[in-house]
Amino acid sequence: MRIHIASDHAGFELKAAVRQHLTARGHEVVDHGAHTFDPDDDYPAFCLECGEAVVADEGSLGIVLGGSGNGEQIAANKVDGVRAALAWSLETARLARQHNNANVVALGGRMHSLDQGLGIIDAFIAEPFSGDERHARRISQLADYEVRVHGAAATPGAGGAGASGAGAGVPPED
Repeated sequence: MRIHIASDHAGFELKAAVRQHLTARGHEVVDHGAHTFDPDDDYPAFCLECGEAVVADEGSLGIVLGGSGNGEQIAANKVDGVRAALAWSLETARLARQHNNANVVALGGRMHSLDQGLGIIDAFIAEPFSGDERHARRISQLADYEVRVHGAAATPGAGGAGASGAGAGVPPED
């Protein structure tokens, strides 16, 4: 699987370990920055680029890392079609995928040990979307809002597909 990843200075060290871990597991990792450690960098540009790449790359997932993961989640969610979830446990990572078909996970590098962080990321990647009607309906409602309010174009696989839910992990309605 192709996984897009981004961090600021606070998640920079964790990102290096995550890249190595995911590559060893056979994933293709695309790094959207930061590419060098800069204690004064800002996360929005990196997270927005990562989110845009996930939306454009059907079937991929994204990981955004920072100190707490909160700002990174907010930034990624500014991209139409991104469903970023802040995960702080194995259960929240699994539920983000299972119930919300999240396509980006945000994680705080200062909030977890390396083993905990890798476990959360592995849980997120491994968990499929349930496809349950109630969850698909809710995702479609959010995608419809993006189209209606933001004029977001339908993006296959990203959830910006309008009322049918197509692209949100749900088969289109007839």
